[in-house]
Amino acid sequence: MKYVVCVKLTPDTEELGEVRAEDVVGNDLGITMVLNPWDEFAVEGALALKENYGGETVAITLGRKESVEALKRAVAMGIEEAVLLSDPAFEGSDAWGVSYALASAIENLGGYDLILTGRQSVDGNSGLVPPGIAAKLGRPLVSQVAKVIELTEDSVTVLRALEDGIQTVRVPLPAVLSVSKEINEPRYPNFLGIRKASRMQYPATGAADVPGLDLAQVGEESALTRWAEVRNPPARVTTCEFIVGATAAEQASELVERLVAEKVI
Repeated sequence: MKYVVCVKLTPDTEELGEVRAEDVVGNDLGITMVLNPWDEFAVEGALALKENYGGETVAITLGRKESVEALKRAVAMGIEEAVLLSDPAFEGSDAWGVSYALASAIENLGGYDLILTGRQSVDGNSGLVPPGIAAKLGRPLVSQVAKVIELTEDSVTVLRALEDGIQTVRVPLPAVLSVSKEINEPRYPNFLGIRKASRMQYPATGAADVPGLDLAQVGEESALTRWAEVRNPPARVTTCEFIVGATAAEQASELVERLVAEKVI
């Protein structure tokens, strides 16, 4: 079994409150970049599959040279191999272009059984890359995967965490799984993992190194969607009012009347 995890380097959300909209447009965030938190769950999912069913794990990312930091985190967690797709030709690609480039590179890995991704990234938040990869490769996609309950040579059976319940789905392999946070708590890298990640070489794979990749489908010129504007949401103005009363019963009654009046209940 070969498990391929697609990862991405994204801004640390704890620092996003200090970022101006014009800095986002100009790619000059000036904040810490980390492995996309949603992708950490995908990495954990791949590692758990390897422990339970055997096989090998590969992490792949697309971006500038600094995107290697996302791979280092994945390797430190336990991923065995890493692929960095980096080329000026990829600059400006939208989700569809990124999906195409990742799918093309995955096809040249020498076989795969499961492709795991996070449900979305914390910067774009579109969630379009997982279905894009599945469409490009012609493989089944299962989203919102909360647990893998069975993996055989021919199929995978998973539980999907939906708003109105849990769904059991079985699909043939190879397949693409977009996992949710219920899959498991991501493990912390240990010392040996961190040392391995720091010593590993991460040579960049360019567009010319991916056989069959069509440059017309990547880059800014091919992008069908663009960020037209990025702005901070308006500040919310709220007030706090304490419900008073002689007894707890009076306070509860007054609270209920207020909630009914405001059509909250």
